This record gives sequence, C-alpha cells and structure tokens, in this order.
Amino acid sequence: MLDVRKVKAISIDLDDTLWPIWPTIERAEKALHDWLVEHAPMAAALFSSPSALREIRDYMAQSKPELKHDMSAIRRESIRLALYRAGENPLMADQAFDVFFAERQRVVLFDDARPALDFLAARFPIVSISNGNADLDRIGLAPLFRAAINARAFGVGKPDPRIFHAAAGAVDMLPEDMLHVGDDATLDALGALNAGMQAAWVNRSEHMWPHEMEPHVQLANLTELVELFR
Repeated sequence: MLDVRKVKAISIDLDDTLWPIWPTIERAEKALHDWLVEHAPMAAALFSSPSALREIRDYMAQSKPELKHDMSAIRRESIRLALYRAGENPLMADQAFDVFFAERQRVVLFDDARPALDFLAARFPIVSISNGNADLDRIGLAPLFRAAINARAFGVGKPDPRIFHAAAGAVDMLPEDMLHVGDDATLDALGALNAGMQAAWVNRSEHMWPHEMEPHVQLANLTELVELFR
C-alpha cells in the first residue's frame, strides 16, 4: 500500500503517462514524410511505409549501440541513412529531423494530466524521468517541474536504478522519499521499486500486472493519484 506520509517529492514519466505517444509520433512522421515529399522525393518514396521506417531505425540502433539512449540521434541518423540510400543529400537530415522534432513536441495531454500536475506541483517538487525525447520547455510544462532527467543526457535509461537515484538527487531527496508515477510496468513501476522508491502504476488500459513484486498502488488515471493526497 502507498504510504502518502512518506512522499516528499514525486518523479513522473512523460510519454503515455501525461499524453498518448503514438498519435504524437504518427503526426510527427507524417510531417516528416510531407517534408521529404517536397525536398527529397526519392527518400519519401523509399521510406513511405511505417515498416520501412521501423526497419531503418532498427538497423541504426543495432549498428550504433552508443546511441541506444538517444532517441533524437537515432531518428536523425536514420533520416540521414534514408537520404543516402535514396541517392539524395544526407546533409538535409538535420533540417528534416527538425521538422519531425517540432511536431513531436505538439502533444495532446490526457484530460487528467494538467489538473493533476497543477495540484501536485503546488505540494511537491516534481521531476520527470524519461527514456524519450520530449522537451518540457517546448511542450510548455517546464515551469511545473523542478528538474528533468532523460536517458539521452544521463547516459542510462529506465529501469536502471541509477536514473531514478539521479532524479531523487535532483530534488535533494533520498529514493525512499520519492513516489515514481508511470505507465510502464517494467520501466517505471518495477524500476522504481528496485531503486527503493514507492511506485504508482498508471494502468489506463487495464493490463494485468506482469511481475511478482507489486507496485504500491495501481491507478486508472492521474485523477486517482490526486485523490490520494487530498
């Protein structure tokens, strides 16, 4: 059971916890494709399908393991490789990535997310922990967060305990002072438990919990989290 009396700070995941990620990625990939149609039509034709995009990203992730925690670099270098394979100018990759990245930051929050963040930020220091490449400044949520920890900058991603410990350190807390909130049973909830934090699993889709060690609380949405602190 969650012990709210022990919570002095909150860490929270971003993608699929505060907003649905796949509609965002689909819009960003469409914006990228539209740009390629105009500026690099051969690359647009070669990599017009989602499966082709996945294949080249998987290839890039495998061939450059040093980029495994940097989603932006993987995406940018995948575009560069696509341009090269299509016989077009690989130097356009940076501009093409900027088109993708700008659209990737145009997230649509879950209805419960902003009210919950406003409530929690007024009571606790909040730090984000993400394996993705969301930019809280560009999204407009940065003022609600004391710090933002991501795998690209830190060099290690969830569920490694070190990234959770870094989040606790960023708000001058010990892991046992923290509640981590996230949607992924393994990366977020189990990762937080193994790091010595309390864990709240945001299970919007009614999945079964897959691990032997259980989170301190399961939530259908962030409104339920707010109610625990009223």
